[in-house]
Amino acid sequence: MKQIRPIIIGLLAITSVVNAQNKSAISLEQFSASLKQAGSNAQILDARSNEEFLQNHIKGAVNADQKSANYQQLLDGLDKSKPTFVYSIANGRSSVLAKQLRDNGYKAVYELPGGLANWVGSGYPIISNTKKGLSLSPAQYQELTGSADLVLIDFGSKYCGACKRLVPVLDSLKNKTGFAAKVISIEQYDNTALAKQLKINVLPTLVLYHNKKKVWKKSGFSTTTQIEQVVNSNKTKLASAN
Repeated sequence: MKQIRPIIIGLLAITSVVNAQNKSAISLEQFSASLKQAGSNAQILDARSNEEFLQNHIKGAVNADQKSANYQQLLDGLDKSKPTFVYSIANGRSSVLAKQLRDNGYKAVYELPGGLANWVGSGYPIISNTKKGLSLSPAQYQELTGSADLVLIDFGSKYCGACKRLVPVLDSLKNKTGFAAKVISIEQYDNTALAKQLKINVLPTLVLYHNKKKVWKKSGFSTTTQIEQVVNSNKTKLASAN
């Protein structure tokens, strides 16, 4: 037992160090609370492209696009002892940035879980510069959901990798004879208020409506087969109801 005890203590110590370093393993609420607690000491880095950043971003954030010419200069100007908060649209680019910061000795690095899509869909504040006329009102959205017996809404973004992979899937379904649902794609960046209202926390997210009533919702990538099965199932229910 005397030999086992030091081993257990050692394992607990290692676990504590790993947990302390892995600041990305926090909830959205913890991220928000830590950001608020840091106040003016918070260093907020937006790992997306400058085009995305200009459209919308978290208040106080600076653009840290790794493809930018002044990227390294930006990092060199940061204080490694101050809490640093990073995010991207999901967690692809932000995870790369967070790792780079930790590897370079930053003391406290917090990665936004689920990315900006989760932040927006959960109702947290954002600086938005969406052009007027691009965003849908709740009434306009409701009208779209009733524009056919079955309407499949695709919430995504042209900047989202998983969303781009879903585009050919939806295009093939649109052109497939007998596919019963009308497909409508909505850019989340242009509809942050709508995403908040509908709690769209992940991109892409598909929502199927039957006469304005939501009958199915799925976040993340979906295959042609998965979507067809759901639509055909609801088509059958619709036919039997008539």
